[in-house]
Amino acid sequence: MIELEGVPELIDPVMVAAFEGWNDAGDAASTAVAHLDREWKGEVFAALDAEDYYDFQVNRPTVYLDGGVRKITWPTTRLSVVRVGGEKPRDLVLVRGIEPSMRWRSFCNELLGFAHELGVEMVVILGALLGDTPHTRPVPVSGITSDADLARTMDLEETRYEGPTGIVGILQEACTHAGVPAVSLWAAVPHYVSQPPNPKATLALLNRLEDLVGLRIPLGELAEDARAWQLGVDQLAAEDSEVAEYVQSLEEARDTAELPEASGEAIAREFERYLRRRDGGPGQAPGGHATESGDGSSYLRDASSGRGRPQRPRGGPEAGTDPEPGPESGSGAEPDDGEDSSED
Repeated sequence: MIELEGVPELIDPVMVAAFEGWNDAGDAASTAVAHLDREWKGEVFAALDAEDYYDFQVNRPTVYLDGGVRKITWPTTRLSVVRVGGEKPRDLVLVRGIEPSMRWRSFCNELLGFAHELGVEMVVILGALLGDTPHTRPVPVSGITSDADLARTMDLEETRYEGPTGIVGILQEACTHAGVPAVSLWAAVPHYVSQPPNPKATLALLNRLEDLVGLRIPLGELAEDARAWQLGVDQLAAEDSEVAEYVQSLEEARDTAELPEASGEAIAREFERYLRRRDGGPGQAPGGHATESGDGSSYLRDASSGRGRPQRPRGGPEAGTDPEPGPESGSGAEPDDGEDSSED
């Protein structure tokens, strides 16, 4: 561990983590943590030693010029802290990095060592996977835990997933074995529009996080970005009859499956969020634009083939329904690299 500053004294801290790569479809999860860090002006206080956990041929360092001086940025995982003000202030420990290439157990133990030292009360890990979900409907976000008591008290799902996993699944299990309450929030990203950014999925993760930890998160221009993103995908889908027909079939399947959700708890949650935000405040700035979306030419394409046709996930039925993604659910290295190396 490379300590960049002294470890701060924190108030009722919650650790929020996200990792680029296999568990980060559309960069939705890592962008959510970056948003929290930016909006609350996070202060980095520690970073994991890149030599211990990363294969630099998989995640290469980058060179940049700083005032004419060449410097190197190494792939790593950094920890920052933000203080959320209000009547009852509390702190968030933000963990943002790249899924490690090796020594996953040591990686998780090091993060949990910091969690223990900082008095972290709960760990929330954000992830995103590709699924059979239409871009025109609200982004499904699943709250998953391995703790039966936590599942019951916080209205979460107790995980039943079996199959390949990424660092999100490994870290959650490490938390469980260490006795640290841990929750994973998974956003489902439409597999036919998987290229980043996906502000709609990022927004959905932040809304779910807000409900989970009881904090009001400033959303900045994310709501406008999400609307602009959906409009762009709408326009591109309308230009391809096959894609439009496929999206319609997903809409029909989603609407049929969620008819019971049209009342009761779903409406109550949305109304409570409306009441919290109706007076304006953080996250309600007017205007906005779809960030980094370019001309939209990357939408609706299979990343490997460039074909503009709907491609179903290759990972079998669980790829679109279970809250643990298969290899196609992110943009990082194949999971075997991490799984094999975790035995080191």
